[in-house]
Amino acid sequence: MDEIQDRTLSEEIDRLHAEHHRYAQRLEELIQKPYLSQDEQLEEVRLKKLKLHAKDLIFALEHRQQPAVA
Repeated sequence: MDEIQDRTLSEEIDRLHAEHHRYAQRLEELIQKPYLSQDEQLEEVRLKKLKLHAKDLIFALEHRQQPAVA
């Protein structure tokens, strides 16, 4: 992979890590509450799915970024 693609992949991975972190922080805020409204319960489910999706994308991009073993 050339340098530009490596940089672009690295920037995308960094962006996804930041996104994943934001989702985790918001989930932690929700977990701290003794009671969740119906909207908050839906948000919790949505955030868990988004967090997992971001993690899957990070894994896939990091796998693509690794040099092929001959």
